[in-house]
Amino acid sequence: MNIENEFMQCALEEAQRAYERAEVPVGAVIVKDGRILSRGHNRNRTDRDPVQHAEIIAIREAAKKLGNERLESCDLYVTKEPCAMCAGAIVHSRIKNVFIATKDEKYGACGTVLSVCGNEKLNHIPRIEFGLMEEEASDLLKRFFRELRAEK
Repeated sequence: MNIENEFMQCALEEAQRAYERAEVPVGAVIVKDGRILSRGHNRNRTDRDPVQHAEIIAIREAAKKLGNERLESCDLYVTKEPCAMCAGAIVHSRIKNVFIATKDEKYGACGTVLSVCGNEKLNHIPRIEFGLMEEEASDLLKRFFRELRAEK
C-alpha cells in the first residue's frame, strides 16, 4: 500500500467512526511532512451543529496545532467530495493538495456540482485528485443511506 492509500485508509477509519455514531460517514485527515497532523469525522448530528463536518474539524485542529490559520504545506485526505462550506474552508486555509475518495453528485464543491476549489477568481486553488480508494468510500456511504432508508 502506498503512502497516499495509507492516509486515505486513516480517513476511511474516521468515516467508519462517524458511521458507528449514525453520522453520514465522512472522514478526513490532514497531513504535513508525511505525518498526520489532525483527524476528523462528521459530528453535525451528534453535536447538533451544522458545521461539524469532518473537513472543518480536521482543519480547525490542524490550525490550532500549527498555531496558524494557513495550512499551505498540508494535504487533506477526505472520503467524500467537500461541500461548499468545507471547500471554502479549504481555500481560506490554503491547503496545498486535496485527495478525495468519491464524488458527491448532490453537494460536491470541488468540481462535481460547484467549483469552489478550483475557482480561478479565488485567491487560492488547491490541487485536487479524485478516486483514491473510491470504491471503499462509496460503499460505506451507500450502505449508510440504504440502512437509513430502511429505518423509515
